[in-house]
Amino acid sequence: MLAVGAVLVGFAKTAIGGVAAISVALFATALPARESSGALLPMLIVGDLLAVRAYRRHADWSVLWRLFPSVAVGILVGVVFVARVDDTVMRRTIGALLLAVVSVHLWQRRRRGRRAEQGRAEEGRTDEKRPAEQRVGGGGPLLAFGYGLLAGFTTMVANAGGAVMALYLLAAGFPMLRFLGTGAWFFLIVNVFKVPFSVGLGLITVDSLSLNALLLPALAVGAFIGRASVHRLNQKRFERLVLGFTAASALNLLR
Repeated sequence: MLAVGAVLVGFAKTAIGGVAAISVALFATALPARESSGALLPMLIVGDLLAVRAYRRHADWSVLWRLFPSVAVGILVGVVFVARVDDTVMRRTIGALLLAVVSVHLWQRRRRGRRAEQGRAEEGRTDEKRPAEQRVGGGGPLLAFGYGLLAGFTTMVANAGGAVMALYLLAAGFPMLRFLGTGAWFFLIVNVFKVPFSVGLGLITVDSLSLNALLLPALAVGAFIGRASVHRLNQKRFERLVLGFTAASALNLLR
C-alpha cells in the first residue's frame, strides 16, 4: 500500500496534483495518522524537486508571492492543531475541509459558466480562444488569503495541501503547464519550510527516513509515468480528474 502511495506521489507531482490526496489516504491507512504525515513529507519533497526540474519555467511567481504569507499563518495554526488532537480528528478534519473546498469550487465554476453564457448572448459573439471560466487570473486578495490559509493548514496537518492548491489554481483558470509549474515551486518551498516543525513534533524520525529510502524507486516510477502522460491530457479532462481524485480522497479520510 505504501509503495502504491509512493508511485502516486511521483505521478501527482509531474501530472495530476489531486492524485496526491490519495497518497495521503493510503499512508494514513497503512500507518497511524501522525506517523504517516512524517513518512510522507520527505517523499513529497523529492517529488517536488522532480516537478521543479520538469516545469520550472512555467511558474507564475506573482501568484506565489500573493499566497505565501497566508500559507505561513496556516502552517503555524496547523502546528498547534497537530500538537493537540489525535489521529481520528486529524483525518476527519482534513476530509471535511477538502469536500467543502471541492463544493465551493464547483459552485463558483457553475456561476462563471452561466455568466459567460449570458455575456456571449448579450454581445452576440463567442471567445473561441478560451472560455471565460478558463481565463487566467489569481483571484482577489481575499480568495488568495483564504486558499493560502487553508493550504498551509492542511499541508501541515496531513500533507493534503496539494488538493487545496490545485483547486485554487483551477479557480484562477490556470492552463495545465502553468498549473504544474506554479504548484511545483509552491510546494517545494512550503514543504521544506515544514521540515523543522515536523522534526520538532516527532513526525520525521530515523525510522521514517529509512522507510522513505525504500520507497524512492516507486516514486521515481510514478514521476516517469506522469511526465510521459501529462501532454496527452486536455484541459477539461485534467480538471475533472483533479476534482474527482480530491473528492474521493476526502471521502476516504472521513471514514
